[in-house]
This record gives sequence, structure tokens and C-alpha cells, in this order.
Amino acid sequence: MRKSSLLLATLAIGLAIAGLSLATPPVLADTAADGEKTYKKCQACHSLDAGRHRAGPSLSGVFGAKAGAADGYAFSAAMENSGIVWDEESLDAFLANPREMLPGTRMFFPGIRREEDRKAVIAYLRQESDASGQSREMVVPSLAGSGSDLDNPDLYTSDVNFTLRTNIAEGKMVYMGVGGDIEGVINPNLRVREGYVVQITLINGDGEEHDFVVPELGVRSEFITGVGSSTTLVFKAAEVGSFSYYCSVAGHRAAGMEGLVTVIPAGELAELATVRDIVRDPTDLPPAITADTSRVHNVTIDTIELEGQLADGTTYRYWTFGGKVPGPFLRVRVGDTVNLTLTNDPDSAVIHSVDFHAVTGPGGGAAYLQVPPGGSKTITFKAIVPGLFVYHCATPMVSHHIASGMYGMILVEPDPALPAVDREFYVMQGELYTQARFGTRGGQYFSVEKLLDEAPEYFVFNGAVGALTADYPLRAEVGETVRIYFGVGGPNFTSAFHVIGEMFDRAWEWGGVISPPELGIQTVSVPPGGALIVDFKIEVPGRYILVDHALSRLERGLVGFLYVEGEENPEIYQTGTR
Repeated sequence: MRKSSLLLATLAIGLAIAGLSLATPPVLADTAADGEKTYKKCQACHSLDAGRHRAGPSLSGVFGAKAGAADGYAFSAAMENSGIVWDEESLDAFLANPREMLPGTRMFFPGIRREEDRKAVIAYLRQESDASGQSREMVVPSLAGSGSDLDNPDLYTSDVNFTLRTNIAEGKMVYMGVGGDIEGVINPNLRVREGYVVQITLINGDGEEHDFVVPELGVRSEFITGVGSSTTLVFKAAEVGSFSYYCSVAGHRAAGMEGLVTVIPAGELAELATVRDIVRDPTDLPPAITADTSRVHNVTIDTIELEGQLADGTTYRYWTFGGKVPGPFLRVRVGDTVNLTLTNDPDSAVIHSVDFHAVTGPGGGAAYLQVPPGGSKTITFKAIVPGLFVYHCATPMVSHHIASGMYGMILVEPDPALPAVDREFYVMQGELYTQARFGTRGGQYFSVEKLLDEAPEYFVFNGAVGALTADYPLRAEVGETVRIYFGVGGPNFTSAFHVIGEMFDRAWEWGGVISPPELGIQTVSVPPGGALIVDFKIEVPGRYILVDHALSRLERGLVGFLYVEGEENPEIYQTGTR
């Protein structure tokens, strides 16, 4: 059987299910609204969008059209050669008995016997055919906005993400919120700040064809058909007000698929109640060591449990070294001696410890440094291997402590020292495993089930969503050389560290500095508990983006910005042509 025959058979089955076969008397229908209800069973095979063919041809503009003439669809020879021009009379005859009216047609369902039912479907098709030149012709890109907006680098990353799933609920077609504050909410009000870049992911949950449009903002997604299919659109909320979103497929808005996008002036959104900022400023690291002889360093690290801001409107109970994530950046020289004291805050609920990957000794020091709340312990170690090393809590369950923010790095400077640079930054990647979905507002709690399943809700740089974008973005100037000390606390996922728009002039992979660096590198894999040092000279101004090139993690919070100021450099880069 040819594909078109099989697909037309699907239409016949759908009509039979609707109760429109000879064997089962159809439900009485005498209006266009009733015809719309009947036609819903036909939508799987016949679209009302011009040129959008499915199992059967599109029925957009069917009135006055010649049968078998629509471009892009393989009609039967009988249909192509019929000479029929579709009007109410010919449509009624075809729907009554397709094979009798047109011998050789592949439409083999027995027909709609009741004249009232046929008239209702025809009335609906005429109504939609008359409207086909109006609202359904609106075509805008998924990345909605003016031409200048589309060129705006701010649209490269979103400020707020929503996920909607199409569904049937309370006897209606609806959009169902997924995750965050809109979890399970029917046609949720999508509240955003003015100027925000908004990303919406639409997932098909019911198998029908759907889309997402906000005509007043010039927003339209592509159509999705089939359970599990999905699409993503991005737009800038440039205008304050409330704007209707809905599905533009015929009848779906009336069937219940409609909600609001509410754009609120930035100053009018309720701010998060005061909580601790746990983000480690990436510039918070000691200067390079200039001494050429060995020294003794006395270091004290405090372990602190606190409620910190995870995201806008979201808090989490962090476990930290020094009240920040990551812990303090420690800097010594190869051959130096370190007297390390670990204290545990009296208000802590559990024992904490530290395992230094730079320490040669049982547990990297953690075998002894298991410190109860209110306690303090000290070890002494010699830094005998140069390089960049991770440290982390190593109290069972170790992965729980790490995932809650207990990781940091120590640089053991080589002799001779690394080349001098203009700016240095301290960046670490981690995961958080919360019971509630990504984006849920309010206080969040740790989920051991998600940790063991390795299913984090959040991926973050320096402890929180927005840490290196809204809170502490990196800044430099054209002509400067930048060094990033990068590490992965984990506890589970490897990072493919990359800076969009730059190459690493030098990359000391795995944090090792004994061997010469790799040169001219684009992306470097860094495992959990691993580190990396990269240098690059900045030659063009603009905004550069720090990512894990497993880019879906960007949607869960993992992104940072490097802003570069200075004069343009058209010899290296310019828009347009010379």
C-alpha cells in the first residue's frame, strides 16, 4: 500500500472512531461549532495550514480549489484527473460516499450518512477557509523581535525559562506547567521582568498538533505533532503589560489552550527575602607568590552551614568552607609547609572534614580531620608536587557534602613560576540535587534519591544560578592576558570547559604544571575532582560566555560572562565585510 493510501486509511479510522461510519449513527451536528468537534478527529491527517500536509492534504482554502492540485502532496490519479472544483455541493457528495462520487479514490471510508453532520463539517471548513488568509498567516521567527533584537548578543542566553506540556485536563485542551512555580498549573501566568530574554520549551503531551503564539509580542513557535515532540522559542519581553498566549491550531484556543504572559517593570517584582550570598567572587584569590625560598603558611578554614541564595527567589541549605562556594583559593609554592586548621561551626548539624588532593598522607588529611560541630583539628603537610589541586569534604556521605558546596582549590606554584598575566579568575563547577524541580521558588531541600541516580536539578558555576552573570561577571580589557583557574567539584559530572569566542593560548590540562602546556585549545574535559589552568589574550571587545560544552546544562544554570572593554579590532573581527 502506498504511503498516501495508508495515511488516508488512518483518516478513515479516525472518522470511524468519531462515530461517522455507516455502522454507527453519528452524533447530531448542525452548526460550525459542532463541525469543529467532529473535525478534531480529522486533524491527525488534515491540517488547516496552507501547504502543511500530513497523512492527507491540507484543507486550507479548500473552497474554490481544484481537486488534486495542491502542491507538495501525492494525490491519486483519480483525484488529479477528476476536474472537481470543491464547493459545498461537491464536498457534500464526497463526504457522503467518496468511492461512489470518485471511483479510484484512495479515501475508502464509507462516508458520513447524516446530512446534518456533513453540513456541520462543511460549515466549519468554510469558516476556517475564510479565515485562512488572516490570523494563520502570521509568520515570525522562533527568536522573536525586531531585526536589531535578533542581532543583540543578550539573546544568546536566556534570563528565565518556562516549560509547558500540552495536555487534556478538566475536559479541556490545556498547557500544563512543568517545573518551578508553574508545576502542574493549567495555562500558567508566565510572569517576567521587562527586558528579560524569555525561553519557552513546548512539549507535546497529547499527540495532537499544537503551537504557542503571542501575537501582540510577535511570537510564534513551530508546530509540534506526536507525543514527546518538542520545540523551543526565545523572545525578549520588551513591552510592559499582559499578553495572551494560545495555540493557533483551529479550535484549540476555544478548547482551552490560552493563558497570559505578564511583563512587569523590573522594580515591581517582589525581591527575595534577605539571605546570605554564598557566591565566591571569581577575583577573590591571593596574588602570585614572588618569594624564591620556602615558607610556612598558617591556614584556617571554617566549615559553615547556612541558607544561601541558589537562584532568583530560591534558597538552599549550603554546606561550605568559609561561607562561600567554592571554598577559599589557597596559594603556596612547591616546597612550602602548610599548617592547616579546620574548624566546624558550633551551629553545624553534622561532622565535616577536608581532603586535599595536594596532600600526601591518609585521606589527603581527611582521615584525621573529621571535625564535629564546635570542634577544631590541625594537620601539617609539605607541598611536594606543583599544580592546581581540588580539595573537598570527605565525611560520609561524601557526595552529599560535595554536592552541598564543600569544595575548593589550592594552587601549588611551580619553580620557576607560571608566566605572569594581567588578570586571574577562580571558577569551579558543581551540581545540586534538590527535591523540587529546577526553577521552583522558595526553600529547597537535598534529595539523596536524585544524587544516587546522578540526576541533578542544577548545574552551577561558583555555587549559584547567575553567579558569574548577574552577580560577579568576569571583567577585563582588550590587550590583557587572562588566566582562569578552573575546577570541578562535582560530585558526578565531567565538564567540557569552553569560552565561547576564544581559544586557550595555553592550557595546563588536569592542573599539572610540570609538563609544558598544550597550545591553541578550544575545549578541555575536566573530571570531577579535577582542575585546569588556561591563559588567553583578549583582542576584541564584547561579551564572552563561559560554558560546559554539554550545553543542555546551560538550561539548568551553568553559564558565566566575561565582559571585555576596549577599542574595536577590525583586523581580527568585525561585522559585515571589509
